[in-house]
Amino acid sequence: MPLVSRKGVLAIAAVIDVAVNANGRPVSAKALAARHKLPPRHLEPVLQALVRDGILRGIRGPHGGYELAREHRMITAEDILRAASSTEEAEDVPMPPSGLVSNVVRPALAEAERSFSTALAAINIEDMTKQALDQG
Repeated sequence: MPLVSRKGVLAIAAVIDVAVNANGRPVSAKALAARHKLPPRHLEPVLQALVRDGILRGIRGPHGGYELAREHRMITAEDILRAASSTEEAEDVPMPPSGLVSNVVRPALAEAERSFSTALAAINIEDMTKQALDQG
């Protein structure tokens, strides 16, 4: 079971793509979608969530697109995944009110989530951008 959703992976890739390809001007959603071989409609909700959370800045107009809203080193994978998760559909199934769930399962998963969150917070876009540039 993947710990990071498809939208989360796409969001991280989009932010790195913007960091690598901006070159002083906004990166269009169309160009991003083409590079990732996606229809733009799949990418737009993710980009809008990243704008709402202050990770990307949307630029309107014929030469508009997206640029980083903060410095590379100030954007972490955790920030991006948190923004991407806001586009996920809410679960309609209520949590069962059992002792096993509340006393064992939820605390164990909460600890795993804290560890995962700490690891994600140590990954920043500056490091991933350098790696992407080194790849070619």
